[in-house]
Amino acid sequence: LDYNLQRYGLDFKIISKDLNEIDAVVKQLVQHYESLDTRVILISEYGITNVNKPIHLNRILRKEGYIAIREERGLELLDAGQSDAFAVADHQIAHVYCKNDKDIGKVATLIKAVEGVEKVLYGEDLKDYHIDHDRCGDIVVVADKDSWFTYYFWLDDAKAPDYARMVDIHKKPGYDPVEMMTDPKDKLVMAKVVGKLIKKKMGFRTVMDIIPIDATLIKGSHGRITEDVEDYPIFISNHSFGKKNQTISAIQVRDLIEDHLLN
Repeated sequence: LDYNLQRYGLDFKIISKDLNEIDAVVKQLVQHYESLDTRVILISEYGITNVNKPIHLNRILRKEGYIAIREERGLELLDAGQSDAFAVADHQIAHVYCKNDKDIGKVATLIKAVEGVEKVLYGEDLKDYHIDHDRCGDIVVVADKDSWFTYYFWLDDAKAPDYARMVDIHKKPGYDPVEMMTDPKDKLVMAKVVGKLIKKKMGFRTVMDIIPIDATLIKGSHGRITEDVEDYPIFISNHSFGKKNQTISAIQVRDLIEDHLLN
């Protein structure tokens, strides 16, 4: 369900099948645990909404001289340790890390001017949002309702690293939803996949480079607080506590779970 919502957005002609299948699984789980007199919570982290505008923060930082690149075999890799600033993207949120504190304000000002950016948080803002922990970026960026952030840092697709065209979550400096896609323009893509799998079975080294570098293929994302309450994440319990149909903040969830377990 999560993947198809990112592929297709809120297209219920496509995702209704996924919704019904998952609903049936959740029903089985809830009925099973209720038969054991168990208190049940259903909780989701986020609601996915439609997007149509990818934002390449690392490309913007690179053009301003903040990103360091090293080249291997003619392909480019982001050198985070040598970069003065770089972004780690995750859907509609990005953490920007700055080597020098003096650059935080300048980088924040640069990013504020980017079309599709809704919020740029740093300094005291991070405390206000309860995210000022050790691993938080020096700057946290939030997209607007139509936008999301890629990890892309290259300016020429011919120099994109080999992992850009593969499912390789540990090498990419940020989440890449395009990993769920194959190139819709390539009519022979499935034949190529089969061919690569046969080579692998025969013992040949094979690169599964079948992922397109086209962020516009993504139609759904999440991370920001949505415009419509209907798209909010949910917290549902079969145990009566607190007010019904109320809006809660993320930092209340921990206490609600403790109350659910102990009281």
